[in-house]
Amino acid sequence: MFPSRIHEEFPAPGYRGAQEQALNDIQAAFAEGADIVLVQAPTGSGKSLLARAIAGCARTSVESEEEQSYDAFYTTPQVSQLDDVADDDLLEDLCIVRGKNNYNCILPGQTDTPVSRAKCVRESGFECDIKNRCPYFTDRATAADSRIAAMTLAYFMQTANSELFGKRDVVVIDEAHGLGKWAEMYGTISLSPTTVPFWEQVDVPDIKGLEHAVQFCEHLYSISERRLDELSTKEVLNSKETAEREQIYRLRGDISWLTADFRSEDGDTEWVVNQPDDHGQISIKPLNPERYLKHTIWDRGNKFALLSATILNKDAFCRKMGLSPSDVAMVKVPHTFPVENRMLYDITQGKMTLDDRDETLPKIAQVIAQVMQKHRDTKGLIHCHSYDIQAQLADRLAELGVEERVRQHRKENRDAKLADWKASDGNDVFLSVKMEEALDLSGDLARWQVICKAPYLNTGDSAVATRLEDGRWNWYYRNALETVIQACGRIIRTPDDYGATYLADSSLLDVFENAEHDMPPWFEAQVERISKPNLPRVAPEQ
Repeated sequence: MFPSRIHEEFPAPGYRGAQEQALNDIQAAFAEGADIVLVQAPTGSGKSLLARAIAGCARTSVESEEEQSYDAFYTTPQVSQLDDVADDDLLEDLCIVRGKNNYNCILPGQTDTPVSRAKCVRESGFECDIKNRCPYFTDRATAADSRIAAMTLAYFMQTANSELFGKRDVVVIDEAHGLGKWAEMYGTISLSPTTVPFWEQVDVPDIKGLEHAVQFCEHLYSISERRLDELSTKEVLNSKETAEREQIYRLRGDISWLTADFRSEDGDTEWVVNQPDDHGQISIKPLNPERYLKHTIWDRGNKFALLSATILNKDAFCRKMGLSPSDVAMVKVPHTFPVENRMLYDITQGKMTLDDRDETLPKIAQVIAQVMQKHRDTKGLIHCHSYDIQAQLADRLAELGVEERVRQHRKENRDAKLADWKASDGNDVFLSVKMEEALDLSGDLARWQVICKAPYLNTGDSAVATRLEDGRWNWYYRNALETVIQACGRIIRTPDDYGATYLADSSLLDVFENAEHDMPPWFEAQVERISKPNLPRVAPEQ
């Protein structure tokens, strides 16, 4: 890596805010010998441009000697972040490849079929005459030969053993705060009708513990082997059978991880089993998933830059990633947007815990209607946290006579409904679920938002419960603070942008108090200025 050229690799014609100083600090960290640099950069600081400059410091093939790694990876957990990269002219030299499901076959009569289920996958021995024009294989080959290959984190981890995407000199991970969650997802074995294609033919036991869960997994493995043998006798698979084969391959891979670790004398992973309903679906989660990051992330590069607004605690982040803090440098980029443009307002109505929700939610609906009246001419976003809260709020807002301004979505139409709302004129309000991250609502796309519930992790989850039993409350509050900070950044995206964030759940104030020691100074400035707004009264519709 050549950190000295970081400024010449910066793709914009000029610097904005603290970008120049950030590049100086990142350059110094790598020059002083750090292999991994964490970059805490607030929303709107231009992380993607910083990422491009860092990636450009990678050794090129011309500069490398035999056996030396060269070029760079850019990866992010967020699909929408990769879409933003694709749309940014300043980042046009990042060559993007996506998973097969994102491309359609180009064979006649197959153009509605994703490449993951095309004839080359379904038919044994099929040789495609136009593979060199296939959009997936074309993008894959272009990315493999490019100086900077860009992909989602999921695709990056899946290609850990790929010869095409072997080790490179530099790896840049954007929105890296979610890396631990991805490691846990990667290491979790989920057993349900959606992951086990022969689930209905299996007598699912009431799991009594980890050993019982492993025995059941080994039973599934045996059944899957027989089913693969049946499928292998067919020269041509239909779409359903192709999908089933893919599911079985994934299932066997997951089970192999678990059983190998459990049966190994050296296995040191702590697993927890969750089965909410008797004889129902099962999840087996690793409490220390960092081991899965070694071959999928850390073995893939020489130098790493991890960027996010919410890498809040270096030591805690390093522990979660399986890294030694002494081997990692951290650069903190200040927020240059005026704090007056990103104010927080206290409209708390009580707690939104399950025990208190019936009493609190109607009050929150009432105050949301008041906020809507205050912002009668602008669009707003409501962070509902769950579909149950979303549905109840929609009903309550209808009772208050403001339903004509309200839009909502379901899981299956989430992206389409969001796109429709963003493209609309007027003053509609969008009731969202799990949109605290990777959403750009700059300018008049949204001038205000309401956070309805403190985004605590589910304590009913066995992995969460086990950590809390071990006294890891700082981790619990820090996770909630990360999500709140991410949510607050959705509506203020540029230095001259502005927007108001309203806090409706009193537990949000508890988050700020309990995670104060992990709060970045620029967000602490917002918290210190929290005030109660003057809101108009709204009477229920008669």
